[in-house]
Formats: sequence, structure tokens, C-alpha cells
Amino acid sequence: MSFIRKYRVGGKVYLAEVESRRIDGKVVQRFIRYVGREPNGEAKLNSSLSDVEVSEVRLWGPLLVLHHLAEEIGLPEHLGPYAKEILSMVYAHCLDYRSLNHMRRWFARTDLSWILQLEQLTEDRLVRAMDFLEQTDGEKLQRTIFESVKRFYKLKTSGVIYDVTNTYFYGKKCPLAKPGHDKEGVRGRPLIQIGLGVTLKEGIPVFHNVFDGNISDSRTLHDMITAFRSYGMRSGSSLYDRGITSARNVEEMADLGWNTIGGLPLTPPLQIFCRPLLNRASELRFSDRVELKETTFYVTTHDYQLGKLTGTLYLCFNPQQQVNLRDRRRKRIFQAQQQLREGKMITPELNKFLDARGEVRLAALQQAEEFEGYSCIFSLKRVPKSELIPLYFGKDLVEKAFHTLKSVIRLRPIRHWLEQRVTAHVFICYLAYLLLSLLKYRLLPLNVSPEKALDELDTMYKVYLRDSKRNLQISRIVTVTKKQEEILKAIDQKLLKKTKMSCSE
Repeated sequence: MSFIRKYRVGGKVYLAEVESRRIDGKVVQRFIRYVGREPNGEAKLNSSLSDVEVSEVRLWGPLLVLHHLAEEIGLPEHLGPYAKEILSMVYAHCLDYRSLNHMRRWFARTDLSWILQLEQLTEDRLVRAMDFLEQTDGEKLQRTIFESVKRFYKLKTSGVIYDVTNTYFYGKKCPLAKPGHDKEGVRGRPLIQIGLGVTLKEGIPVFHNVFDGNISDSRTLHDMITAFRSYGMRSGSSLYDRGITSARNVEEMADLGWNTIGGLPLTPPLQIFCRPLLNRASELRFSDRVELKETTFYVTTHDYQLGKLTGTLYLCFNPQQQVNLRDRRRKRIFQAQQQLREGKMITPELNKFLDARGEVRLAALQQAEEFEGYSCIFSLKRVPKSELIPLYFGKDLVEKAFHTLKSVIRLRPIRHWLEQRVTAHVFICYLAYLLLSLLKYRLLPLNVSPEKALDELDTMYKVYLRDSKRNLQISRIVTVTKKQEEILKAIDQKLLKKTKMSCSE
């Protein structure tokens, strides 16, 4: 492939078409023809303006940024012989992924052929890339990638937040897809479970794994702990939700030298333990008050044994939540009484609160309301509640990651049915989220989301101009706006310089 090269003679910059060739293992350039000159940094074709026409306009800006982030952490080298195809799918998931069949049309509208040095993208190559990705050691590849991220960004990984979500399929042929508890409350859809761990401070993904749809949340962490050992991360705190915390998981993390901060479900045994403590918690003592951005908790601490280990139980009381929940239920009960008087049917779940005459069963109502507004957190190590409560209730980084995976990155619905294609699809979405999280980290000074930044850069097109007489082509970048300059500077000053260079082929 020929391209335009600049060369300086006597203080002036000239343009020439050259071609790279490999001779005896060395890359040499062959001069083809003189093209024009570049006074004041702007290229002038050696042709009449009437001979120049716009041949193509391609998406460039967002892809320049994503590829820059990928190169910084060595992603092209880590992904092996199909890196270009894999990266094209990763970038598409960050921007406008629809389906594998749509990839060729999307690729043709972008400048990825130049950025990735990939002449064409075929569906066959994409499928082979997905199969290659599945055949690699996924755990080792994730670990290698994270090591590169940690080294480049100088991350001090003092903690990991872990959570599980599930997503659904088109079709029911994939062996991974099983009926399970759909976290969106929809019944009957075949599901897979996805476990994801991100760094506590930055929200940058560390690892992920795919599980059958009927695997419990706590079991997924147990399976991940084995892989977690190989990361060699220094001890810190692992945070997870109440569906994941178990005595076994806490013990195994403790064996690795890690503290656990996990929610506990209010099971009957835990209710028995907490019942004598409710009066103290409801006293709303000033010393127990922990204020967050949108709510206030009153927290009491108590020694508590989980399995073989003794730690601290944080009994958290949210009085405003208690009032809201009780008022909402009582309003529904009152409306149900009105419906019964009118001879109408009521919601089945409210039957337990009303007798045959429509009177409120106070004992049932009291039982339902007893622990409303209360939640429990377990920590193996005693941490000041002023530190632990914001840490735990601010752990929505994974939830936001799942939201991004499902909405922005278009993880769902999964249209593949072969098991290896499903796990490869999730891996590609994982890599897309990795790049978005790195972009978010770089944009912190601007307080701009990755999605908004990429959308802002969407108008940074590369325009290809062709000299119809001499059959030469040169490219130009659409003028960069002030906002786009700010975004590029925040990511890396080098990106802004690239936009000011004459990019030609």
C-alpha cells in the first residue's frame, strides 16, 4: 500500500507518494511520485482545484482515542494474530455494535482500515477471531492485560468489588443458558451469569467469568477465588453484595490475606441475633449517625461469628427508608380494602394482610414491617463505621459497569448459541468496558463521561480527497472544536498533535 510521506528541503516541506517494501528482512521505502508541498503546515496538492474531489468521509475521532488507549496497555500485542479483528469488534461495542453481520458495513464507514492497517474485514475472519479468543487461556490473558493496566496507570490495588449479573439469549440451544433468577424480574428467559471484579477506587475491571444461568451468586465467587490467587495482588478489602457473602467465601479470602466487607441477608437466624439490638438502633443516637450524599444511616456495631471466623456486624438503620416502605405498603392495603368493598379482586400478595371481612391482620403487618429500614454488613476486620458505610454503599461501580455493559456496550441479548462464541462475545464486551473505564479515568479532571466524550468526538471525521487526473489521494481531518481539544488534551497531548498532522495514504 502506498502512502504520502513528508520530507524537508531547504526549510520547506514537500509531499511524495512512497511505498513500503520488505527486502532481506528490512522495510525500505520506494519513491513513486511527487505530490505537492506543505506551506504553513497545510498540504497543497500539485494539481488544479478542479481536479480534486471528495472520495470518502470516514469516522475517525472516537476510534483514534480508543486505539490510543488500547495501544498504551499493549492490547494489540496481547490479543495475538487476530488482534485487529478483535479490536474492531471491541471498538464497535464501544460505539455502535449491532451484530456480527453488521460489522463489515460499519467497518467500511470508519477509518479502521488505516488505524489498524487492516485492508478488509470479513465475517469469516471475525468468526475465526472469536474462536481463537475462546481457545486462549482466558484467565491468563485477563491477568496479563490487567498487569499491563496496573503498570501503565500505576494502580495501587487496595481492594476489589465483586458482583454478579445475568443476561438473556435469543434461542435456547446454548448449553450455558439455564433458567435462573433473572435479576430484571422477567420469567422464562434462558440466562447466563457473569461475575465481574473491578478495582475499589477506580472501577477498572480486573477479571470476569461466565457461568451457567442457574449457578448461585456465592458459588461464582468461590470459583473465581482460585483464579484470584494467581493475580498476586497485595492484601486489601473485597466488597460484595449480600447474595455473594458466605462463610466459605469469607474464609477463603481470609486465607489470601484479604478482608471481606459483605452484605448479609436478614435470614431467620440473623433476625434472631438482631432482634434484641433493634431498640438501640432505633434510638437515633448522634454518635451512631453516618451521613451519605442522599441518605443517613444510624449504625451500631456488634461482634458476630460467620462460620468459623469472628468479625464485626454493622447493623444499619435508615429511618427515612423505613417510613417510605411502611407508608407505601399501608397505602396499598388501604386501597385493597376499598377494592374489596366494591367487590373487586386485589393483588394476591396483599391477601395475607386482610381477613375475610377486609380487616387488617396486625400481626402479619407487624411481622412484615419489623426489619424494614434495616440492613446488615459483615467485616472480618473492625473498620470505623464512618469509613465502612460510605465504602460499602458507594460500591455501585460494578452496578454501573453492568449498566454500561448492557446498554452502551450492547452485551445483550446474546445471539450466539455455541458456548465458545458466547464466552468470546462476553470477553469482547469486557474489553470494551475496560477501554471505557480507562477513558473515564483519564477524563476525571473534565468531569465528562466516556459516552459523552465519544459522542462529542463523533464529528471528527477524516475526509479523503482524490486528484482525479493523477489518481492520488490525500486525507484531511475536519476542524477540531474547542470542546474536542479539551477532551483530547485530557486523554493525551499526543492525540491533539496527531489531529494537526497531515494524515494521508
